[in-house]
Amino acid sequence: MAKNPYVGDRFTRKAKEEGYAARSVYKLEEIAGRYGLLRPGERVLDLGCAPGSWTQFASRRVGGSGLVVGIDLSGVTVPLPPHARVLRGDAFDLEPESLAEAAEGRAPPFDGVMSDMAPRTTGVRSADQAASAGLAERALEVARRVLAPGGWFVVKVFEGPDVRALREEVRRSFVSVATARPEATRQRSIEVFIVGTGFRGGEPPE
Repeated sequence: MAKNPYVGDRFTRKAKEEGYAARSVYKLEEIAGRYGLLRPGERVLDLGCAPGSWTQFASRRVGGSGLVVGIDLSGVTVPLPPHARVLRGDAFDLEPESLAEAAEGRAPPFDGVMSDMAPRTTGVRSADQAASAGLAERALEVARRVLAPGGWFVVKVFEGPDVRALREEVRRSFVSVATARPEATRQRSIEVFIVGTGFRGGEPPE
């Protein structure tokens, strides 16, 4: 039987030691530190939140005065504090009324929207990249609907020809846009994260 190359990965071990659901938490930790995201008291929407590590980390960062609402088709079984709520469903079908109910009226709008979603991969790089870009574009649509002016957006996307256009689309709605590849990203992974800060508010002009 082939040995899993990630069993001894230091980020995997660290996540287990610190009680996180997945090693991907350290990608968010680096991004949040670099761009000043997830401040105490912020309201955050986590799209595609399973298995829950981003929701765990975000809830620790924003503290009890903040709020994290996660949504995923799969359930989340990791323990979460009272100011973190998880909805089971399609992140792209969620209505503001459902979000408001989950947030007990505290949101929307949100101060930040984040998405670590990835498509079911086929092994065909061009197809996987296009599918990833499609998910990222839909996450951006959600962010435009629920973010407060000045808010931020983090989304994962597979590197490829669609990334430049996606960055430009994010730039239409945010004052600053950057691309990050955190240290915890596996060497052979093609994923990067686009980070938008300073949401301009509303839909961008045509």
